[in-house]
Amino acid sequence: MSLCYNRTMKNHDEDKRKENAGETTQPNPAEELKPADYLRAVKAELRSGNQKEAFRLLQQASLHFPDQPLILSYYGCLQAVVDKKYRSGIDNCKKAIALLKHQESFDLEVLFPVLYLNLGRACVAAGKKKDAVDSFKKGLKYDSSNRELLKELRGLGERKPPPVPFLDRSNPINKYIGLILQKGKKESERSRGKGAR
Repeated sequence: MSLCYNRTMKNHDEDKRKENAGETTQPNPAEELKPADYLRAVKAELRSGNQKEAFRLLQQASLHFPDQPLILSYYGCLQAVVDKKYRSGIDNCKKAIALLKHQESFDLEVLFPVLYLNLGRACVAAGKKKDAVDSFKKGLKYDSSNRELLKELRGLGERKPPPVPFLDRSNPINKYIGLILQKGKKESERSRGKGAR
């Protein structure tokens, strides 16, 4: 493990011990963590499935770095997913994107997919599927092969447009044409499967 991660986790474990003992945790200026230190620890917690602990770390990080786009984005995402504060979580994710747009950085192409991924996940948690799909697609504009964005989009399963687009999806004509097309597709797949045997 990296030295930064070990230092972060050591401080994190020490804070937990003090918290359980009723002591206050005052950050030591000599051991002040950088945004990258927090992000490493947060990602490790997320990989371990500890969303609540990752959220707690992000709460600390957001106090020290309120205008750091990646911290704000992850914080907003987990605020929606863990804390169920959907509106403020989505707002924080959007604020992170706006902050990054105003920064001059060489790695914007790398960061925007992550920010849009977090925004999309916050939208999914809030039940805003269309907004989530839009966010994931915006992220794919920066990195069209991003596995996490593609996985999230597949998980949402976009609906195909209705057969007769100028009629409402619930119109009986669209329903029956859709059923006929679906039945034809299944029969076609079965006949190809028999020919392959």
